[in-house]
Amino acid sequence: MKILVTGGSGLVGKAIQSLVENDENDYLFLDRKMCDLTDYSKTLQVFEDYCPDQVIHLAAYVGGLYKNMNYKAEMFENNMLINMNVLKASHICNCQKVICCLSTCIFPNKTNYPIDETMLHNGPPHYSNDAYAYAKRMLEIQCKIYREQHGKNFICVIPTNIYGENDNFSLEDGHVIPSLIYKCYLCKQKNEPFVVRGSGNPLRQFIYSLDLAKLILIVLKDYKYNESIILSVSEKDEVSIKEVATIIANKYNYVEHMVFDESYSDGQYKKTADNTKLLTFLRNEDIDFQFTNIREGIEKTIDWFIWNYNEVRK
Repeated sequence: MKILVTGGSGLVGKAIQSLVENDENDYLFLDRKMCDLTDYSKTLQVFEDYCPDQVIHLAAYVGGLYKNMNYKAEMFENNMLINMNVLKASHICNCQKVICCLSTCIFPNKTNYPIDETMLHNGPPHYSNDAYAYAKRMLEIQCKIYREQHGKNFICVIPTNIYGENDNFSLEDGHVIPSLIYKCYLCKQKNEPFVVRGSGNPLRQFIYSLDLAKLILIVLKDYKYNESIILSVSEKDEVSIKEVATIIANKYNYVEHMVFDESYSDGQYKKTADNTKLLTFLRNEDIDFQFTNIREGIEKTIDWFIWNYNEVRK
C-alpha cells in the first residue's frame, strides 16, 4: 500500500513518521520543499509520479492567534488552493481513501457546548480566525461533494489544539503551547518576566501530537464511515491557558516570574468538543487507546525543545 502524507515535515507528519518506521506500507512524506501544493500542476505531477493508494492530508498554511488575525488573505487563499489541489489530484489519480485534517477552531463562535461533528456549519466562526476557518470548512464540503458525485472515500478528522515535538515554536506565529515554551525559555535566560498575553482564562482541549498520529492511523485503517469525526480528549480534560502556562513555568522553575498582559486579546473563550463519536468508534472496534496527560505531554515537549534547540523551528 502506498500512502502519501502531505505536510510530512510538520508536527503531525513527523509524529506519524515515528510510528511507521517499520511499517509494511510505503510512505511518502511530502513537504513544501518537495512540492508547492498551491500549484495544481506541480501537485498533480507528484501524485501521478507516486500513484498513492491512500492520502493523509495534513498540509496547511497555519499560525497562532495573531497570525490568523493579521494575515487573513494569505490564510484564506493559500489554504483554499492547497485543499482544492490535493483533493482534485487524489480524485484524478483514483486514491482509495483520503483523510483530511480540520480543526475545532473552525466551528461557530456562538454555539452550544460541547460542539459535535454536526455543528460545523451552524454559524460564523470567531472573527479572529474566520479566514482560516472558512477555507477549512470548504475542505469538508469538498470531501462531501466528491463522496456524493464520485463515490470517493474522502473524509475529515477534526482534532483539537495540537502540541508536541517538531512544532513551530515561533513567538509570533506559533500556537500557544510551543510559543510559550520558547518564550519562557528566553525569559529565564534573560532573567525577565514571563509575560503571557491575555488573561489566561480561555479554556482549550489539547491533544499530544503522537496521540493524534496514532488516531489518524487508526482512522485510516479501521474507520468505515463517511461522516467527519472529532479527535479530542474528553471535556473533563479541558484546561485554561493559565494552567498551561503554569505547567511550562514550573518545568523551567520560573513560575514566580509569570505575569499576564490583559491588553492582548484572548480570542475565543472556549471551543469545547464532544468526543463521543470517537470513544464509541474505539469501543466498537475493541481498540484500547489512552490519551497522554497534558502535563506529561508538555514536559516531554520541553525536554525535546531544549535538546534540539539549535534545530527547532522558531
